Amino acid sequence: MKNSKFRELFRRYEGNPILTACDWPYPANSVFNAGATRLPNGETLLLVRVEDRRGISHLTAARSHDGITNWRIDPEPTLLPDPQNYPEEVWGIEDPRITWVEELGRYIIAYTSYSTSGPLVSLALTRDFREFERLGAVMPPEDKDAALFPRRFNGRWALIHRPVSNFPNSKANMWVSFSPDLKHWGDHTVMLEARRGAWWDANKIGLSPPPIETPEGWLVIYHGVRTTPAGCLYRLGLALFDLDDPRQVIRRGDEWIFGPDEPYERMGDVGDVVFPCGFTHNPETGELRLYYGAADTSIALAIGNVQELLDWLKENS
Repeated sequence: MKNSKFRELFRRYEGNPILTACDWPYPANSVFNAGATRLPNGETLLLVRVEDRRGISHLTAARSHDGITNWRIDPEPTLLPDPQNYPEEVWGIEDPRITWVEELGRYIIAYTSYSTSGPLVSLALTRDFREFERLGAVMPPEDKDAALFPRRFNGRWALIHRPVSNFPNSKANMWVSFSPDLKHWGDHTVMLEARRGAWWDANKIGLSPPPIETPEGWLVIYHGVRTTPAGCLYRLGLALFDLDDPRQVIRRGDEWIFGPDEPYERMGDVGDVVFPCGFTHNPETGELRLYYGAADTSIALAIGNVQELLDWLKENS
């Protein structure tokens, strides 16, 4: 029984999960961790990570008028790994985050390429999710959980990502890096540190969907990974960063706000995981739709409100 005093910031869609491998027009092991955007015609597009029955992932687009039901799924993979031209994609491409960049008139997709040396960050551009321009790898292994900010800062693009060190007792923190051209990156800075000890976000954190611009700052939903005797537990938290300098933390929530609870989140290929890579936001109503991978097996939807998230941060940071 849920605590009636607990403030639910996200409400699960009662028809969850909204997409599974059973919905797919071709054989797949699982579908999860989808990037999301709202198209100019008002449709919602999900760029879905599809794991085939070999264990190799690719990306496929699904479109819906209401963003919940009647998904039209591309009959074939939308973006396949291309190891002949991009050898870092030899073991698949995963976990896309989509950013619309007004200056370029294109969407930029940050995704994980899985190389023989481990996962790394790659970028691709598109106007229509049918033709893509790959920029290739922009961060070396091991690195993932990346998304681009939608505008420049002092003439430079900014990318959030999560490198991992093999150094003993090191933490996996969120970093931000800068580039004049989307290809050459530097000025690497820790953006948000994983905590230590018994915290829900101790030792390993990472970006979930791309940052959300608000009048109060960049709202970031991130995941924390807690290692337990039963395995890893993925839950979500909030942080707010300065609008003009995303290296500056304004607030960080102490408690997690969303975690695995329903059977489709607790049982699957990787249990106890909620992992959003995409959202859509209605600026008129403030509604925030969070599309998340559930137990690395399906895609589910949770609905919140941006102002409520900001208010919660003021009270709980």
